Amino acid sequence: MTELKDYNGVLLQGHIKIHDPETQEVIVDKRNAIHYENISISLAESLANQGEGWISEMAFGNGGTNVNETGIITYLTPNSTGTNAGLYNQTFSKVVNDRSVNNLDPVRNKTETRHISGTNYTDIVVTALLDYGEPAGQDAFDTAANTESDFIFDELGLKAFSPTGEGRLLTHVIFHPVQKSLNRLIQIDYTVRIQSLSGFNEV
Repeated sequence: MTELKDYNGVLLQGHIKIHDPETQEVIVDKRNAIHYENISISLAESLANQGEGWISEMAFGNGGTNVNETGIITYLTPNSTGTNAGLYNQTFSKVVNDRSVNNLDPVRNKTETRHISGTNYTDIVVTALLDYGEPAGQDAFDTAANTESDFIFDELGLKAFSPTGEGRLLTHVIFHPVQKSLNRLIQIDYTVRIQSLSGFNEV
């Protein structure tokens, strides 16, 4: 006699859009890499109410690409293995947990969940705004010739909260260098979709 066994799984997908909220210019629009090991730990910690594991900050760095003297860009591979994975060269971070006392602008830097009733997926939407005056020490105009500047970003990722120190890297995306300077706003909309999969196989 044939039995039906229920197989379930979870699919995660990530996508980022970097844009100027005033001019509506879209600077980056692409998918990202998921760190499946770290995100599985965070899902378990959150579901088990362990006091850690949720998305806490968005990290920015400038080590994701190499640009040669002719302007040709070489993109490094996103870091998505090893529990101690991180950005290649993190230079800035922003708290995006809008319930954290360390979030100075929870209206514009926040984490939301969005679900449509009857579907098998839920989106986590993380929003971060780099205002005109941040980060401190940025150039006045977005005309820098040196792509090694701390605030010419070419990588970013989401990190989980940990009460004991540096949170685990959950996602990592690498893109063409983007300069943050005093003359421009930059908003990052980072979506992580969690979709449950199910099916039946004969055994």
